Amino acid sequence: MPKTVLIVEDYADIRTMMKFLLQRFGYDVIEAADGNEAVESVKRNHPDLILMDLSLPNMDGLTATQIIRKFDGFGKVPIIAVTAYGNSYYRRAIEAGCDDLINKPLDFNNLEPILEQYLSS
Repeated sequence: MPKTVLIVEDYADIRTMMKFLLQRFGYDVIEAADGNEAVESVKRNHPDLILMDLSLPNMDGLTATQIIRKFDGFGKVPIIAVTAYGNSYYRRAIEAGCDDLINKPLDFNNLEPILEQYLSS
């Protein structure tokens, strides 16, 4: 059974590109356009991994991560921060509950190994 990845990204074109690529890697993909949608989607869909943009409308990715981490059973679900802010946000992302951080623009050659690393267990 394929693993499910939630993409949380406010730009529809980036979400579409990421979804296409992740589906080619063999993952099921669900999408959210902001932090509120991400929180609701996690409750409904129970993804295996979350790619969380940090800069989002309505609720930012750090706040959404903190809320998701409080849900029963979601303490171990990998949340990978995705940001254009660079590594300066790494500490903030980890403190909020993210497991790792990848920078935008995404290097799709490096994305698959990161997903495999977190989804292999």
